[in-house]
Amino acid sequence: MTPFQPLLEAAQARAGGAAALAARLPRPKTPAELRGLGDDRYLSLISLRIFRAGLRHAMVDAKWPAFEAAFEGFDPRRLRMLSDEDLDALLTDRRLIRHAAKMHAVRANAVALHEIAEQAGGFGAYLADWPGADVVGLWDDLAQRLRQMGGNSGPYFLRMAGKDSFLLTPDVGRALQALGVVERPPKGKGDRRKAQAAFNHWAAETGRPLSQLSMILALSLG
Repeated sequence: MTPFQPLLEAAQARAGGAAALAARLPRPKTPAELRGLGDDRYLSLISLRIFRAGLRHAMVDAKWPAFEAAFEGFDPRRLRMLSDEDLDALLTDRRLIRHAAKMHAVRANAVALHEIAEQAGGFGAYLADWPGADVVGLWDDLAQRLRQMGGNSGPYFLRMAGKDSFLLTPDVGRALQALGVVERPPKGKGDRRKAQAAFNHWAAETGRPLSQLSMILALSLG
């Protein structure tokens, strides 16, 4: 496996120095911080990620206070009881992004999130207890249990929520290919596992969180 120090030095050079790079790196939340966030906030973040997909993030974010009001704070216990008529009414609300499949995903994900929280002692505990050495397994679990959380949506939600995770952005994928970790852009499960193994190796070598490693790797090749 390629040592990480040359990759770090290349990223520092491209970022304008060690201090400039350090200022850009994400800081994942501690397990205690993940546990401390309410299930309603996690459902809001999941929904925000879903509505952002394919749209300008700034536009969705500007509308999000209206979503918070319309969905009454995203309490999963309440939203899992929404009727089809309730959702139809929300689809007429001009303050919102009126996308039927994404609206229905809010209710479906309220049901799933509530079930996960009941099993794990809170959705934050579910995230906190999942080992970083198998974060791709968490991506798969989110995709199976939550609606519209496949592809890159699960990893991007985790980054938004503060759960440590690498991202397989195009730059990260190209870097992994250049280093011989994968032969093609890492989209399938096998290549994702190879990427996980590489990041686990670098995490053990450097002591850095996965989120920082993936950003440094992306910057190392431009």
